[in-house]
Amino acid sequence: MKVLKDFLKLFLFGGVCYCVIEVLWRGYTHWTMAITGGICFSILYKVYIKLKYISLIEKCIIGSLIITTVEFISGCIINLWLKIGVWDYSNIPMNLMGQICLLYSTLWGFLCIPIYLLVIKIEKFKNRKIKRVD
Repeated sequence: MKVLKDFLKLFLFGGVCYCVIEVLWRGYTHWTMAITGGICFSILYKVYIKLKYISLIEKCIIGSLIITTVEFISGCIINLWLKIGVWDYSNIPMNLMGQICLLYSTLWGFLCIPIYLLVIKIEKFKNRKIKRVD
């Protein structure tokens, strides 16, 4: 039960952050982006904890690949299959089916720096020793 509770906290945190970033970046978001963000952050959290000894650059590259993959799968479902039309990168060079593009994959890589720092903070908070005062 604790594992599910921890996952839900990470998922919700990631979903809210993803939506806030979208609102700041383009002025609006869609509820499906909360799900996409929750998935991304949950995966990144687990990966960054397991791969804590690799360099920050490697973490950013891996993070960018993870986010881009989740965005591609989400985009294929949300935009192409369900035809909701949340985003379309067709106008941006080096895009794949209008769902992902090199520009945003690169930006996701840079965003992985603060994501990694958040993961460290969350992990420290989770592992802190609670001192009893008697």
